[in-house]
Amino acid sequence: MRETLDFLIEHGYTLLFAWVLAEQLGLPLPSLPLLLAAGALAGAGKLSFGWAVALALVACLLADTLWYQVGRRRGGKILGLLCRIALEPESCVRRAEDAFQNHGERSLLIAKFVPGLNTVAPPMAGMTGMSVPRFILFDSLGALLWAGGAALFGYIFSGELERIALYLSRLGKAAVAVLVLLLAAYILRKYLARRHFERELWMARISPEELKTRLDTGEAVAIVDLRHPLDFLPYPQVLPGAIRLSPDDVEQRHNEIPRDREIILYCT
Repeated sequence: MRETLDFLIEHGYTLLFAWVLAEQLGLPLPSLPLLLAAGALAGAGKLSFGWAVALALVACLLADTLWYQVGRRRGGKILGLLCRIALEPESCVRRAEDAFQNHGERSLLIAKFVPGLNTVAPPMAGMTGMSVPRFILFDSLGALLWAGGAALFGYIFSGELERIALYLSRLGKAAVAVLVLLLAAYILRKYLARRHFERELWMARISPEELKTRLDTGEAVAIVDLRHPLDFLPYPQVLPGAIRLSPDDVEQRHNEIPRDREIILYCT
């Protein structure tokens, strides 16, 4: 364990930058523990608090600006990709879209504190046409609140965290094994949640090819387009005969949906 601590002290800046960058790009690698550790090491005089926060901020901006540009060019297609990378069920996109639609650019201030919203907020900012200066401003403030707050917490409680690190060092390799197992359990939990979501989804699913066959043969079906307004924005095309409803309007406008035929919903 002592070797691990020495490694963190010697390569702390590089490791922190790379880890935060990887998480912000969408990989399921929680960087909050590293930010806490960096703050604690800064409190012990072994790292610079300012450099640690600055590197985390730069890593966030690099990843978020990349996703912003991709969202601006590729639109809603990128959201599904981000969910697959992050091992998050697609419901995370829906919750994030609702938050972004309700709060706009202010969502970037809290995005990194909210699972799901952290991943999809930058491309959604690009999809909605937010200007680059405003995106950089709000994203920087949000990243500073997140990284600076975590590092500051570690700095303030550096004494307690140092005692925990000392206790872990006495455990030796067992402590490293426990930490690795916890990280693996976190990733496995995300993966299993996604698999469960996919199994439920496929139980009542129809393929686009099957739907086209039904339409070509003249079968009477009711098609309801439930795409979120932010999904609809870059791709305003609607399937022939589809009823366009926002998810929030279903309760008020459900009478518009025919009840004398099979109902087919699509939201992506």
